[in-house]
Amino acid sequence: MADTNDNDSGSTDDLLGGLEIESTADIQVPENLIDQVIGQEHAVEVVKKAATQRRHVMMLGTPGTGKSMLAKAMADLLPKEELQDVLVYNNPEDNNTPKIRVVPAGKGKEIVDAHKLEARKRMQARNMFIMIFVFGIIIYSLYTGMLIWGIIAAVLIFMVMRQFMPKEEAYIPKLLVSNAGKEKAAYVDATGAHAGSLLGDVRHDPFQSGGLETPAHDRVEGGAIHKAHKGVLFIDEINTLGLESQQNLLTALQEKEFSITGQSERSSGAMVKTEPVPCDFTMVTAGNLDALRGMHPALRSRIKGYGYEVYMSDTIPDNVDNRQKLVRFVAQEVIRDGKIPHFDSSATKEIILEARRRAGRKGHLTLKLRDLGGLVRVAGDIAHSENADMTLAEHVLKAKSIARSVEQQLADQYLERRKDYKMFEQEGSQVGRVNGLAVMGSDSGIMLPIMAEVTPAQSSSEGRIIATGMLKKIAREAVDNVSALIKKVSGKDTRSMDVHIQFIGTYEGVEGDSASISIATAVLSAFENIPVDQSVAMTGSLSVRGDVLPVGGVTYKIEAAAQAGIKTVIIPRSNMGDVMIEDEYKDKIEIVPVSNITEVLDKSLIGPEKKKLIKTIKKSYAFPKLNLGLTDNIPVSSVPAPQ
Repeated sequence: MADTNDNDSGSTDDLLGGLEIESTADIQVPENLIDQVIGQEHAVEVVKKAATQRRHVMMLGTPGTGKSMLAKAMADLLPKEELQDVLVYNNPEDNNTPKIRVVPAGKGKEIVDAHKLEARKRMQARNMFIMIFVFGIIIYSLYTGMLIWGIIAAVLIFMVMRQFMPKEEAYIPKLLVSNAGKEKAAYVDATGAHAGSLLGDVRHDPFQSGGLETPAHDRVEGGAIHKAHKGVLFIDEINTLGLESQQNLLTALQEKEFSITGQSERSSGAMVKTEPVPCDFTMVTAGNLDALRGMHPALRSRIKGYGYEVYMSDTIPDNVDNRQKLVRFVAQEVIRDGKIPHFDSSATKEIILEARRRAGRKGHLTLKLRDLGGLVRVAGDIAHSENADMTLAEHVLKAKSIARSVEQQLADQYLERRKDYKMFEQEGSQVGRVNGLAVMGSDSGIMLPIMAEVTPAQSSSEGRIIATGMLKKIAREAVDNVSALIKKVSGKDTRSMDVHIQFIGTYEGVEGDSASISIATAVLSAFENIPVDQSVAMTGSLSVRGDVLPVGGVTYKIEAAAQAGIKTVIIPRSNMGDVMIEDEYKDKIEIVPVSNITEVLDKSLIGPEKKKLIKTIKKSYAFPKLNLGLTDNIPVSSVPAPQ
């Protein structure tokens, strides 16, 4: 087998894209944040246009591909406008309707300070008057010989005057939004904000009467939409906002102003509603594709009608230019972290090799740069702990073994448990038992034993396909099509028999389509009583004509098989370019690419009867569809200890 780490677009000798550097310290990092975005040229172009025209943007795609970074960059690109401060004043005519005043940035603090100084002078004058009046009463009572009654009267008068004289605090405005000292537009991240934090709120006042209450305007708190006035409001996973909050957000977008009121109907703040507060912001939303399902239709329509929708790329072609960009990415991460040493050329090459591997697609590099940046930081931490001047390749290799995802750690434990309890076989042969392969999470392969058995039908009318393993809806419907496979290949009447298919250890369900060839092999083995070689594992989907189609996660599946002691792995031929297994596994396992089901059976079945079966299949005009929608992924939570 050819070296699977070689890539058609360049050898490992040119991993740095032709750059001749000693370390990432030699790389010049752009000053502007927008120029630091890697591999999202289309999104960058859209953000630049949107910023110039102050349009809204919705970015969808895989987490860690640069959505929040683009949102921050957009705040730097917005046209220069005069920033403003927002003040809220007491309304003497209606205490529950505070007044709003907008002033140039920096003026708000001056106004508040001036009001505080004036209030302080009034308070001093009032206190002076009260003290003179009280002492006058005491002195008068002393001369009249009624000192005790004078003191009592003075105290009562003091308390009454303190209680009912107007409070100077009520005349001091509150600085609701301050842009003092700021030169560029605000960037406000409102991800996960509750309604009060997003839209503004009015604090509850437990003392609502008797002169102890806090003035209504002093309890008003600005929301993220108000703080983002003239700037950018970023909301990730916008579908997690309630529909009422999304509707209010839509109103704020349309009107460019939004009154603040109490968000709790049981609070005294619910009685307060300010005059409209300006909130002329540019909104950037982000999320995965499923965000569209939970998004308010009118809000999305507003973004589409007055902005842009962008789908983020999660891979880029593996060419010279893009490798150079990844070298720059490593330099950016080192500088951004500020606590780790720069990477030498060998360490940088290892990072780019990992970018190839994580792409899961031949001729491409991953753009899930947040995860890749985590590897950079762990490698840098290891180098720092060893007091190394630079991060070396050996540090990156150590980091790869340390910085494993939870799914990878669970998969290792899962594999060990299955070995201990002999839930899969590594040698010998069995009828109707196949070593399938699956992916846990996005970067961890596991063994998935599949068993099939043919029994007399329980129903007198017709046989059934009985599948167990908590199959999801699409998977269960697809398994029903196996009866067509049996009829087509064998030509036998299946009405008198049931076919049982079991997915062993799938406690939380099965989804995906990579188990198609495993199902077909197990069923045919059971039906024709032909043993399956247990040193073979397989993954792949089937077309209607019996072609083996590509699936995801082949690299991780192959490594899981090698860890389990499997000698041979069957994969779709079209996936060969995606295989980038670690060097430690290359001599442990044979990778066999196949194009159709007959090649799968020829490699996995044992005994002379297999030739007859393969010959029968080849005579078939078209192979029935077995796109079973099965195990390409097993949820992380499906890893309890075997009972």
